[in-house]
Amino acid sequence: MSRAEQVAAGLAAVRRRIADACEAAGRPADDVSLVVVTKFFPASDVRLLADLGVTDVGENRHQEAAEKAAECADLGLRWHFIGALQSNKAAAVAAYADVVESVDRAKLVGPLDRGAGERVLDVLLQVSLDAPGSGNRAGADPATLGDLADAVVSAEHLRLRGLMAVAPLPSPGGLTPDEAFARLAEVREAFVAAHPSATVLSAGMSGDLEHAIAHGATHVRVGSAVLGPRPAVK
Repeated sequence: MSRAEQVAAGLAAVRRRIADACEAAGRPADDVSLVVVTKFFPASDVRLLADLGVTDVGENRHQEAAEKAAECADLGLRWHFIGALQSNKAAAVAAYADVVESVDRAKLVGPLDRGAGERVLDVLLQVSLDAPGSGNRAGADPATLGDLADAVVSAEHLRLRGLMAVAPLPSPGGLTPDEAFARLAEVREAFVAAHPSATVLSAGMSGDLEHAIAHGATHVRVGSAVLGPRPAVK
């Protein structure tokens, strides 16, 4: 099987999973958008994805993302930065990303605003679903979202679009993905009441996208289920 055939098969399988999950949740199939995470995969795979109709791709690491976005600039893709973001790299990320999904502290707002230039950069606030004190995943405490949202809204070149979250790592007594995304749905309900235009909910990956869709995800971020096991880091 050629690489193009492998990617096409993986993409078709994930699209079926999304459609089935939407049907099970009583939602239209086009209610959920797919962001294909291309971390560690070559730009040639990004081109294959674009040929197959993918419009949104996600990257976790700044240097790799910047290089890949530049190499694939002719494709008209929407680039999502979804990794942990350092404040000293935020401005550089804002120069090429269309969406930054991992804003979890106010310190990032100023650099992102400056780096966006005259563009408007879409921003998602990353919410922690970990138990207090566990510190396994990045994200803002839900109690701090109001102040963080205010900081984003006050920035000239940033547009608050919604929330992002990652299910907690498995742990004894910890939340299951279904429980975590149910909690996220509650957080989102209160958040959208305060920010009616911030309706995006990015949640769910290869192993748990069905749970996320059941609890209202509008975007899922999938890498390995589409592209296969990640290549070893060079």
